[in-house]
Amino acid sequence: MLSPAKVKFRKQQRGKMRGLSKGGTNVDFGEFGLQALGCGWVTARQIEAGRVAIMRHVRRAGKLWIRMFPDKPIGKKPAETRMGKGKAVPEEWIAVVRPGRVLYELGGIPKDIAKEAFRLAAHKLPIRSRFVAREVI
Repeated sequence: MLSPAKVKFRKQQRGKMRGLSKGGTNVDFGEFGLQALGCGWVTARQIEAGRVAIMRHVRRAGKLWIRMFPDKPIGKKPAETRMGKGKAVPEEWIAVVRPGRVLYELGGIPKDIAKEAFRLAAHKLPIRSRFVAREVI
């Protein structure tokens, strides 16, 4: 699973999830992409589940680019724990996704296969998304 090799600070604040994506909104590497329509947290496990779903459907043909990276640590307190006693120990890594962000890209395969692969991957993610194709200039 994806996680940073090294971080400057062990714990982070939760932050806000408002506004549109600052970058990564175009299909730059492949021919087709899966674009986020909402904002949310995507865990490293969900990113990997989406990757596996795509690669199984395309039978390892073509090339896949993952355009998000889980670089935010999230801590979870145990159940039935009293309030206070400090912040929880980092437990998993998440990627903050805002609307417009391209999550995955595929190249070297037909459009119908790519569309179905992204449909399967979208079911693994906690945010709404849509299929996009590269704009020819």
